[in-house]
Amino acid sequence: MAAIFPNLFSFTSRTLPILLSLPFHSTSFHLYATTMSSSSSPVFKRAKIDGLPSSTKTIGTHSGTFQADEALGCWMLRQTPTYRNSPVVRSRDPAVLDTCDIVIDVGGIYDHSKLQYDHHQRDYDEKFTPKQNKDGTTSERCTKLSASGLVYRHYGKDVIKQYYPDLTEEMLNLAYEKMYNSFCEAIDAIDTGVEPLPGGLDPPVALVYRDSTGLSARVSRCNPRWNEVDATTNQPPNPDERFEIASQMCGDDFMSVLSKIVEADLPARSIVEQAVNDRFECDASGEIIKLPSGGLPWKSEVYELEHQNKIEPLIKYVLYTDQGGMWRIQCVSVEGKAFENRLGLPKEWRGVRDQDLEKIAGIEGCTFCHAAGFIGGNKSYEGALEMARVALKKGGE
Repeated sequence: MAAIFPNLFSFTSRTLPILLSLPFHSTSFHLYATTMSSSSSPVFKRAKIDGLPSSTKTIGTHSGTFQADEALGCWMLRQTPTYRNSPVVRSRDPAVLDTCDIVIDVGGIYDHSKLQYDHHQRDYDEKFTPKQNKDGTTSERCTKLSASGLVYRHYGKDVIKQYYPDLTEEMLNLAYEKMYNSFCEAIDAIDTGVEPLPGGLDPPVALVYRDSTGLSARVSRCNPRWNEVDATTNQPPNPDERFEIASQMCGDDFMSVLSKIVEADLPARSIVEQAVNDRFECDASGEIIKLPSGGLPWKSEVYELEHQNKIEPLIKYVLYTDQGGMWRIQCVSVEGKAFENRLGLPKEWRGVRDQDLEKIAGIEGCTFCHAAGFIGGNKSYEGALEMARVALKKGGE
């Protein structure tokens, strides 16, 4: 672990004041120190690239209505040294595109050696690396690669390294995979027309609401409307200027996700991994883990570690302290579901607080149980652990 996350476990002077403000528990003390030092490690610090020299090479893409895939693809290329801040030429004229150094989303050719990255060919069937399944097997991706997917395949690691040059190779590969899973795949799927629900369901399932707040929808709204007129010039808006706005929007979203992965998820991973490895020390069932803080991201890490280590039975509850020092018990949700828990807290606890909850649960120090049964609280670690143990027992009855 130390080789993957160097300098992760060093104690810093910033750690002590935070620790002194929290209820003392020997194991928690060690993990809080780990949390603070890992998150401030230089390995996870973003580099400043604004001062790097711009490139004179040109990037070609199609004119007309633009989508998120080429807008994102152009932004990614512009982060690499070869195409840093390169001008983008938007055209469908082959003669014009032939003058460009690299062309994406137009031209009818995907050939990395020729720096051409289109995905509209009839026989095109390029996909990202297979997805890891729960049972350790792999499965083919649901979507073909769009223009941004092709750019990410060949230049994604270069983009990540530009901003985080000190990542180890293993950390880089992990960030690269996570970034595609949590961001790039959706752009590919939307652009290539993959429905979010699988077909052939019996009975058919319809979406109960539509989401128009995603990146692809926001990029689409950047296109000049059919009847739009600029109030200053009294002319239609310049589509190339709008494309630049959309491309930067894509970059902002990309960096928002990437910074979370590198600066939050990766430092947290070793802590969650340790908690998973120590789960039988927390409770003999192996279905309860303890973390130092609810602020660190743990959900996706728990799923990945369960797959990686083929853990059975699956983890049901996570214990951690909140900012006020209260111990929380939170249910692990069913993977792929936002609101369905693997094992919710007992129904008779839900919506009950303090002394009333103590009486019903028979556990000292209970503070609350959410009405939905996904989270509860206790004044002490021992109390929260007992809540988890009782919930496990009741769930198995």
